[in-house]
Formats: sequence, C-alpha cells, structure tokens
Amino acid sequence: MDVIALSWWQLALAALMVVALAACTAVARLGMSRSLLVAAARTVIQLALVGLVLEALFAAERLHWVALMALAMLLIAGREVMARQKRRLLGGWAFGIGTVAMFLSSFTVTVLTLTVIIGPEPWYRPQYAIPLLGMMLGNTMTGVALALDRLTETAWRQRAVIENRLMLGQRWQEAIGDIRREAMRSGLMPMINAMAAAGVVSLPGMMTGQILAGSPPALAVKYQILIMFTITLGTGFGTLAAVAAGSRRLFDGRERLRLDRLAVPRQ
Repeated sequence: MDVIALSWWQLALAALMVVALAACTAVARLGMSRSLLVAAARTVIQLALVGLVLEALFAAERLHWVALMALAMLLIAGREVMARQKRRLLGGWAFGIGTVAMFLSSFTVTVLTLTVIIGPEPWYRPQYAIPLLGMMLGNTMTGVALALDRLTETAWRQRAVIENRLMLGQRWQEAIGDIRREAMRSGLMPMINAMAAAGVVSLPGMMTGQILAGSPPALAVKYQILIMFTITLGTGFGTLAAVAAGSRRLFDGRERLRLDRLAVPRQ
C-alpha cells in the first residue's frame, strides 16, 4: 500500500488550527499563546533540519556519522534533564549524572537490541539505530528528570527528618531510603502506565506510524512490543543509576546532609 503524500499546503492547514488555538488562549487570558506559537515554530524548524540531517545520514551509512549523531542526541538530552529540575545539583552534577545514567542504560540496551534481536546489516544501520536510540533517550530522559527532581525536592522538604535519622545513628542510605524509593517509583511510573494502557487506551506512536506507512498490523505490533520493552529497560536502569548517584551526592564523606550542593530555584 502506498503512503499518502502530504503537501505543504496541507501542513499549513494544520498550522492554522494551531494559530486558532493560540488565539483562543489569548482571548481566555491564559498567557500561553506566545509559548504555543514559539513551540509550534520550533517544531517545524527542528524537524525540518532533522529530516535533512537524517537523509544525509541514511545516504552515507557510516559508523562515525551515526556515533556523532548519537553523541549530540545524548548531550542535548542531558541538558534537558538538568533544565527540568527545580533544585538541581550544583557544579554540573545534574547534567553529568543524568547524561552518564542515560549513556549506560540507553546506549547499552540500544546496542544489544540492534545486535542481538533486530540484527540489521550493518548493525549500526541509521534507519534502525537512530529512531531506536531517539525513543530510548526521550523516555529515559523523562524518567531520569522526574526521579532526580523528586529526589532533590523531597530531600529539601524533609531535611529535618533526614538529619534526625543521621543523629540517631542511621547510615545515609537508611536516612534517605524512603525518599530514594519514591524517586525511583516516580521515574518508572510513566512507562508502567504507558505499557498498561498500550492498545487499550492509546495506540503507541511507532505502531501508528508503521501502520500509516503501510506495514501489516501484526508486524507493527511486534515492533511496538519490542520497543516498549526496550524503552522500559532503558528507563528503569537509567532511573535507578541516576537516583543512586544523585542521592550519594547529597551526602559528603562523613555522611552529613549537604543541601548546599543544590541550586536555589528561580522565582
């Protein structure tokens, strides 16, 4: 089945509906019209540029170009993790912990999926590697950001409880144990909800895209199951690693709570 081509005037009609929504938010005095229009403009520009880059990348099909693209995606995701935290760790630790956690989890699971399960030739074929890594990083980024934000914010609010536990002789792992577990749960919850609702409440994006592109529904379902399992693995391990490293950073070598290592949120 052929894919129905979209022309620019059809995309312009969709853009006009977004403009209409922005006008409605302006009338309702929500203060979001400008943000909505800027976000829509960024979507067009960023996706158009990415499309050009991917076309060149698919044509070249070289490992070093794929690795360079993957590195850029990882660094941008690390910055987004830091930007989404209200009380981030100072000194670049929020960026470093989030980036390393995503690298260890997302990159490992992506390479294993490409080499062991899917098996394209070559294994770094951009058609498979870049979309898979992008989905892995996007979801892992959300999980890590939610978990670190919950960790630092809750530690700040419950600092008296943590210090009392330390004075009673508990190790730092015990003093912050409940907060760590809640932070890990908050990072894992979006993927658990997504898996529970897949196919019942919503049709996931990759499956929908493959069906629109003409793939048989049974094949689209198989790929979607694989993607959701791998994304969950990457998000889970990334969240666990980030919370473990982040919570350790909140204490010094003498096991004292060091909330001075957290940035003051902007007003």
